Amino acid sequence: MKSKHLLIGGLTLALVGVVGYGISGWLGQSDTERYKTQAVEQGEVAQNVSANGTLNPVTLVSVGTQVSGTVKRLLVDYNSKVEKNQVLAELDDTLLAAQAGQDAANLRSAKASLELAVASEKRMQALFAQDYVARQDLDQAVQTRKSAQAAVEQQQAALAKSRANVSYAVIRSPVSGTVVDRQVDIGQTVAASFQTPTLFKIAQDLTKMQIDSAFAEADIGQIKEGQPVRFNVDAFPNRTFHGVVKVIRLNPTTTSNVVTYDVVISVDNPDQILLPGMTAYVNINVAKKIDVLLVSNAALRFKPLDPPKTAAADAATKPGEKKPDSQRRRDPTVGTVWVLEGDKLHSVPVKIGITDGRNTEIVEGALKAGDKLVVAENSGKSKTGSGSNGPPGPQFRPF
Repeated sequence: MKSKHLLIGGLTLALVGVVGYGISGWLGQSDTERYKTQAVEQGEVAQNVSANGTLNPVTLVSVGTQVSGTVKRLLVDYNSKVEKNQVLAELDDTLLAAQAGQDAANLRSAKASLELAVASEKRMQALFAQDYVARQDLDQAVQTRKSAQAAVEQQQAALAKSRANVSYAVIRSPVSGTVVDRQVDIGQTVAASFQTPTLFKIAQDLTKMQIDSAFAEADIGQIKEGQPVRFNVDAFPNRTFHGVVKVIRLNPTTTSNVVTYDVVISVDNPDQILLPGMTAYVNINVAKKIDVLLVSNAALRFKPLDPPKTAAADAATKPGEKKPDSQRRRDPTVGTVWVLEGDKLHSVPVKIGITDGRNTEIVEGALKAGDKLVVAENSGKSKTGSGSNGPPGPQFRPF
């Protein structure tokens, strides 16, 4: 039992010694050792906005049918190259041809009735000239001839319609292009009673593509027609493609209270390696600055756990103004960095410009190239032993 107490006492003394050594090491640590720093640089920065989009043909024509029937023949398939007016498919036209034959017979009957009405009118005119019939009888003959003429014209229109329906049973391509979708098979019945069913989809020219991309309303104000675009696709991860902003459609889409706008980007595809439906990861350069002061975004986010009291007032204002700290934090163009000069740490309020997600332009502030800015506390050497950077500072959208 005595040996057990001695063992516990020895472990306790050892633990106290280790903790005491750590505390004494921290107390003796200088600010230079405590903080990680990064120097202010002079250089260029480019700001991009990004979004995902889908590659589509510039012109995609849906080919349907105006008549109902059963698919009798298919002459094209997926990826088939077609020319304008080329036959794509044929429907069974048995019923349509029968209707056309019936209308042709009705037209012949109407013409026979017209011939009789014309002859009767001529006889009535001759008899009326000799006062053998009344004026009313002549008028009745004229009206009969006109009705017969109208019946002929009506049957002619019906026959033209029937013959057109027979021709519609042969499905032809309205444009030259490539078949990208086929939605029918031989033997399938298509009905065109209420709306035109789609049989094929034809991309008119796959050497010219477009990207339909959705950009957030916060970014849309920086996008202009004609801006160059860079994008990547999963099929070619190591290759960067280029395009141009073609149009910003003024038709917003709201999803989960997020408003986006469709930005159409024109793309040349001479090798036809970009296929319809591919996902494009789009980046548009909206601003670029050359030979400006740059600081790391980590320096703008950094906040010491125990800031020097002399720096509290400086951190509460922005250059040239005195504003409450809460109001300063709401201004996205204002930030605070912490400069390490020797063993002293002090804050410097700055006005910030564009960012590329890693570095940010400094528009105004008492900084110069080479100044050491604190970006983090060395892990395990702060009073909390965590190396925390505190709550985040200005927020930057990643690109």
